[in-house]
Amino acid sequence: MRNSFTLRSLIAATVVVGATLSAHAADKLVFMNDWLPGGDKAIPFYGMKKGIFAEEGLDVSVQSARGSSEALTKIGTGTADVGSGGLAALLQARAETGIPVKAIASVFTVQPDALFTIEGSPIKSLSDVVGRKVATATFTSSNVIWPLILKSNNVDSSKVTLLKVDPAALVGLLATGQVDATINWTTASPPFIKALNESGKKLKMLPWGEYGFDGYGYSLFASDKLIAEKPDVVKRFTKAYLKTIELALKNKADVAKTMKEIFPEMDVALVLQQFETIVPLIENSISKAEGIGTIDKVRLAKTWEWTAKAQDMKLDKMDPESAVDRAFLAK
Repeated sequence: MRNSFTLRSLIAATVVVGATLSAHAADKLVFMNDWLPGGDKAIPFYGMKKGIFAEEGLDVSVQSARGSSEALTKIGTGTADVGSGGLAALLQARAETGIPVKAIASVFTVQPDALFTIEGSPIKSLSDVVGRKVATATFTSSNVIWPLILKSNNVDSSKVTLLKVDPAALVGLLATGQVDATINWTTASPPFIKALNESGKKLKMLPWGEYGFDGYGYSLFASDKLIAEKPDVVKRFTKAYLKTIELALKNKADVAKTMKEIFPEMDVALVLQQFETIVPLIENSISKAEGIGTIDKVRLAKTWEWTAKAQDMKLDKMDPESAVDRAFLAK
């Protein structure tokens, strides 16, 4: 009898422990980073390495896409649960295909898009791209706005040769003079600066914000499926990501060091330079007034206006509010 009681007690204890472990098992999430790993894309890696996601009961793994459009496709088809990218790319995809993805937080309140060229080249402003060869990454969100940024600056896009290439090829194409300019986010500038310096050249950036482009840029996305089935997971993820941003902004050198630990082949100095490029896009007068992550209705509408006009869509084709869900932001 005694042995039987002991066995029953052991079985009962095992069931309780198993149930407890199951109840506290971390929720798994696949985060689709919209670009290749680097200092400018360090936030999700930093949050993972520092245990910030784990503190919220999340087991996050990070994968990389080759642009916002690809990241959205991965999230929309269920390959990933959450991710990042340009808000313009999401708005276009929602309007054209009804992709089952929503923006859950903003990250860049200043647009990162720019034209990269070389100091001393004939391209002094956007109007000088007429008759020139410009390279861009195939899936970058900048491609959504490119037609309108040209049109709004009285440039005929048909008179510009646009080449869509793998993002890894952009630096070499500009450095070797195979193209006159490239379309990039300003956050991609450190590798260009380094490569051009090695050949005695200097990078010149023409930020589109100086040519009228405003609205939201880099944002956080979640699949409609995850939002509907696991809203608490989305809320905890959003909280952890925004907390990671705050920690990273206060510990820039540690961000670079951490990325080196994850990717031994990375150069710490270069990673730090890359991370510093995103700081003014996150910390600025807009985010200070409204808070990081906030999606303002007026600024969202402006982002949609740029997107719709750039793609020859009517403004009433979609209500931009249908592409966002603010329920996961702290009140």
